[in-house]
Amino acid sequence: VHQSKLDFFCKLGYGKQDICKVLENLGQEALEDDVLKELIRMGSKPQALEGQAQPSPLKLVARGSCSSTPGPKWLGEDESDSSDYLRPIVIDGSNVAMSHGNKEVFSCWGIQLAVDWFRERGHTYIKVFVPLWRKEPPRQDSPIADQHILEELEKQSILVYTPSRKVKGKRVVCYDDRYIVKVAYEKDGVIVSNDHYRDLQNENPEWKWFIEQRLLMYSFVSNRFMPPDDPLGRHGPTLTNFLSKKPVLPEPKWQPCPYGKKCTYGNKCKFYHPERQHQAQLSVADELRAKIKVTLSLGKEE
Repeated sequence: VHQSKLDFFCKLGYGKQDICKVLENLGQEALEDDVLKELIRMGSKPQALEGQAQPSPLKLVARGSCSSTPGPKWLGEDESDSSDYLRPIVIDGSNVAMSHGNKEVFSCWGIQLAVDWFRERGHTYIKVFVPLWRKEPPRQDSPIADQHILEELEKQSILVYTPSRKVKGKRVVCYDDRYIVKVAYEKDGVIVSNDHYRDLQNENPEWKWFIEQRLLMYSFVSNRFMPPDDPLGRHGPTLTNFLSKKPVLPEPKWQPCPYGKKCTYGNKCKFYHPERQHQAQLSVADELRAKIKVTLSLGKEE
């Protein structure tokens, strides 16, 4: 009886010493419920519960190896840093908002659509410049829609207000376009605007080249931000290469020969022949000459 009870409580995870003490106090004929109550009263715990209560020891990981548990993420740290291959984005907030509002309303929702479009492509550096007076309550001559979006973008460190103040009742506004071009030029990024900045092009010849080569125009189609697939024209780079620091060159596509196997140009043909991949591309005349030389050499040997 003693051995059977000892084995039963050992399977539950209790230690042999605690079980023997309880059996000595209660007697060998004590019920299992009474023994269990006495073990609990003594503070004895099963080994499984003790293992859970104790903190797991720290595991040493070799340098350069990947641990299964992810480490703590710092504030503002991204899983994939795209700054190595994607250009910074500088958005002309006033131009985008007025374009989305059909040049009648300063639509902040248009700015949000543009920011979300670049976020989905993986851009991490996005800055939007808006004059500070847009923070004031809207007036009849300058209506603003969804003004709360500006506050949310400012909290995310995306929106930047250009300075402005009032002097004797008159508003003094700094030129926000100069901020936009200057930051984009220093960051070697892309300007998102439909403005050509002709006055700034005349100020600085370096800015002139930069605005001509790095200005990304856009359109809004049913609340959808749509930049062109060819920002610099039909013969320029694609949109993906335009927004990338390291453009990817497309693979050459050879046009197949319209004559196919009936082509008589041989190696002078400028089109692609899939049947001539592993053989010399000779013209028909050259092939005939080669055959004549072979037959003449065989006749001489005979």
